[in-house]
Amino acid sequence: MVKSRDKAVGVDIGGTGVKAALVDVQRGELLSDRVKVPTPAGGEPDAIRDAVVELVSRLEIDDDTPIGVTFPAIVRRGRTMSAANVSKAWIGLEAESLFERALGRDIHFVNDADAAGFAEDHYGAAKDAAGLVIMTTLGTGIGGALIYNGVLIPNAELGHLELDGHDAESRASNRVREAEGLSWEAWAARLQRYYSHLEFIFSPDLFVVGGGVSKSADKFLPLLELQTPIVPAMLRNNAGIIGAAALARGV
Repeated sequence: MVKSRDKAVGVDIGGTGVKAALVDVQRGELLSDRVKVPTPAGGEPDAIRDAVVELVSRLEIDDDTPIGVTFPAIVRRGRTMSAANVSKAWIGLEAESLFERALGRDIHFVNDADAAGFAEDHYGAAKDAAGLVIMTTLGTGIGGALIYNGVLIPNAELGHLELDGHDAESRASNRVREAEGLSWEAWAARLQRYYSHLEFIFSPDLFVVGGGVSKSADKFLPLLELQTPIVPAMLRNNAGIIGAAALARGV
């Protein structure tokens, strides 16, 4: 029997879908089925707010169950300072307050990659890792999270590092690999440039690679030559939900 103090809800808002579940934050496991709805067309704040309220209402939770919500944006003191694959109306919006009013309780509001990285550090591929862990998500763009000895350092926009005159994600994201029809070897050459740059700047102790393409990690990670160990993420599509819940509970 999971104690109530070990339960929290995680809500993960993405460009294509919004998903939520009740989480056991001691074990980093879902306690309920994952519920999901498509991200409303246009990604407007009120529409996404209503989608989150609908999902949370499907979960059987107590009034005092903490809720964590992720969002694909820079999040500063509860305000969204950017917008990726959603309406530009999010830029500068007091988003945390928007959700708190709708849900009738305090929430923990966090960048989506930060939540995923926190989950991998506490429950997944980087569990028990010491020092600096860098999580990168290779997808439509490149998301990033920095976790130092278990402490999240928020809003590391690692996909926007400049490399050879370009945003890194405009050269090395998984979407670019697919759009340009790159072979694994050709893509790995770009990733080599990217991760070597991260390694030089941060001197991390571990890289964790997430995103859907991490399921094919055996096709490209062995092609990289780095001093830092680099491993695929373990929690897959549940990482954001689990990380948001854990942060909301104050793990």
